[in-house]
Amino acid sequence: MQNNNKQFSGNWAIVLGGSSGFGLAAVEKLARHGMNIAVLYRETAAAERALKENLSQLSDVNETVIQPYNINALDNAARAKFIEDFGANKKNTVKLLLHSIARGNLKPLVKEGDKEPLTQEDIQLTTYAMATSLLDWTKDILAADLFHADGRIIGLTSEGSDKYWEGYAAVSIAKASLESLTTYMAVELSKYGLKTNLIQAGITATPSLKRIPDSERLIQHAMARNPSGRITKPEDVANVIYLLCTYEAAWINGTVIHVDGGEHCR
Repeated sequence: MQNNNKQFSGNWAIVLGGSSGFGLAAVEKLARHGMNIAVLYRETAAAERALKENLSQLSDVNETVIQPYNINALDNAARAKFIEDFGANKKNTVKLLLHSIARGNLKPLVKEGDKEPLTQEDIQLTTYAMATSLLDWTKDILAADLFHADGRIIGLTSEGSDKYWEGYAAVSIAKASLESLTTYMAVELSKYGLKTNLIQAGITATPSLKRIPDSERLIQHAMARNPSGRITKPEDVANVIYLLCTYEAAWINGTVIHVDGGEHCR
């Protein structure tokens, strides 16, 4: 059902990793509430055509501006160019920076049969992609004076940050780093009006999950332990991203919020 509540009219979100999963669900939710959105992603030409058509329809239906950017959000020069191009006439309008980049190496710690082990480079690349790149984006947006006076920074972590999942070591290291980084960002950036939080979603059938070895077993296990009897949906997470952007959520800072229907309780 269409929601005509446009409380974010005139504000912008920058979504890093917005072509699928949590990122795309957040774009759809926020657009319904009047948020203009810059959607960053890396896709093939064929996938981008379908995505742009979808985003264009969202923009038309919700009377918002949705700008797609097929760039490498992990490249310093690309980030600088984006901020230069995007930032014209958008001072103090970025209400949300959403970090939903899912790019990492899924390998064992040591060689197992024909499976190559993680290297230091694998760990460093994964940690930058899924954790510390958030800080670079935040600092550059802040330096360009683009953040709203009551801005939000939201990242995504997972239960795998402190539990064993096969092949997940590099991502787990990254997620644990992201959780520590969020604590420091919450404290040191609060003087700029920014609130930094993480969402720990339950197991969700996103394209990223499907790349994890034995992901079907994770899904079945999550369904069995979840009090609601189902796994998390991207729109469940998008709903909480929306809530964290509201005025009423201004006192939530430095927190990991479980969005899993109680899955983590078992």
